[in-house]
Amino acid sequence: MSSFSDKQLVDFVYAEARLLDEQRFDEWLNLFTEDGYYWMPLAPGQQDPRLHTSLLYEDKLLLRVRVERLAGARTYSQQPRSRSHHLLQQPSVERADRDAGNYIVRTAFHYVETRLDSQTLFAGWATHDLVTQEGALRIRLKRVDLVNCDAAFGNINLFM
Repeated sequence: MSSFSDKQLVDFVYAEARLLDEQRFDEWLNLFTEDGYYWMPLAPGQQDPRLHTSLLYEDKLLLRVRVERLAGARTYSQQPRSRSHHLLQQPSVERADRDAGNYIVRTAFHYVETRLDSQTLFAGWATHDLVTQEGALRIRLKRVDLVNCDAAFGNINLFM
């Protein structure tokens, strides 16, 4: 079992955000475990994505469908494409079970998504539940808690 240092965990989170900003979505998707999830709760402090409505709760299959849609030539809602920028506070390693290869990393962020003349700012915290698989870090769960998660939103086209 490979053990990862705090620096490697922090670097992983920064690299993940860069993949998203550079729209390297296939590479980003490969960071997830096969049973991985991307979750955006609808209420502050929400604990269960299955018993309560969420803004997003997508497994790897649904994430793959979104990635394929974003790459599609006939996705007219993405012509021109949306773009994003992540501004991350230094990630904090909240828990590290190095023997088991399980890690929790929390990161405060500002995220901007833009398309044409529209620009939307989101702020919140991302929590990465990371595991070691075949000597590499993988995302088992990425939870994105928005400061205003219970507000009315327009379309969120990309990934925070």
